Amino acid sequence: MQLYNTLSKKERAELIKRAGDKRLTLSFYKYHLIKNPEIFRNFLFIELNKIDVLGRVYIANEGINAQLSLPSKFMTEFKKVIDGISFLKNVRLNIAIEHDNEAFLKLKIKIRDKIVADGLKDGEYDLNKNGVHVDADNFNKLLEDKNTITIDMRNHYESEIGHFKGAQLPDVDTFRESLPIIEKKYNSSKEDKNILMYCTGGIRCEKASAYLINKGYKNVYQLNGGIIEYARQVKEHNLENKFLGKNFVFDNRRSERISGDIISNCHQCGDKYDEHVNCNNEACHLLFIQCESCAKKYDGCCSIECSEINSLPIEKQKELRRGKKNSNKIFKKGRFKEKPLNKI
Repeated sequence: MQLYNTLSKKERAELIKRAGDKRLTLSFYKYHLIKNPEIFRNFLFIELNKIDVLGRVYIANEGINAQLSLPSKFMTEFKKVIDGISFLKNVRLNIAIEHDNEAFLKLKIKIRDKIVADGLKDGEYDLNKNGVHVDADNFNKLLEDKNTITIDMRNHYESEIGHFKGAQLPDVDTFRESLPIIEKKYNSSKEDKNILMYCTGGIRCEKASAYLINKGYKNVYQLNGGIIEYARQVKEHNLENKFLGKNFVFDNRRSERISGDIISNCHQCGDKYDEHVNCNNEACHLLFIQCESCAKKYDGCCSIECSEINSLPIEKQKELRRGKKNSNKIFKKGRFKEKPLNKI
């Protein structure tokens, strides 16, 4: 029984190119009590592997969070698998705006303590009591309401390249950091203001809204389906697009363009740019924004030091890395220090 990947990323990429099939990128989540995550994980791997599904799936007692890529010709079969799982029947699938056949190159299904790390204790939220879910049209209306505080529930490197007009952008590296900051910051407005939240696909807002309601917030709203679903509805119903720039995504595409606005800057020269890269120095691998000119100047690295290391023979690089952990910069995503993000 195969419960693991047998091909490397390179081998998988070659197979995808030879097949020539169009692949779809999509995501879904569901909070639901899963009593035996390991059995569920094994079943899901077997079924998805049969139809060439690739991607990243987290399973915990609290539910499932999945970002996937699959051949479009197998969409019917995929739906049968998902609908055959009672708590996932008719679950909303967030279909990507832009697709890339190599968005994912492996199928990874991992068991976690939580599908979204929140740093919260039991009793600090009740997912049966979360915010009012609003569609794109009503989100736009609330966004324009002077009595509304709109909060981006994503991390700074996500909101830097794209966000809604007038939104508050917490300067945080992780979701767990944002919850106590937001609760404290807007505590005085919890009874008379509309608190409107959004994230990539909706999963973080489910917890965030439940947390704020547990803290006594009265008028809490969340964008149903997140930015991904918002962009789809805007296009389908010809609504005004109030999102500026790109939506950061957690796969090899790194982002989807929602509007033509470029609202961020190259972290090295400061020119307008909104493409994330990882530093080519494997011992660093920092995620940061780098324009094409700086990519040439620094050989795809975040600094002269990393560029010098990257130019060494690979065996010398491995020797320098031996016995050392990756730089903690990998966990502190890149920032443009000359023009810092909005702080909450």
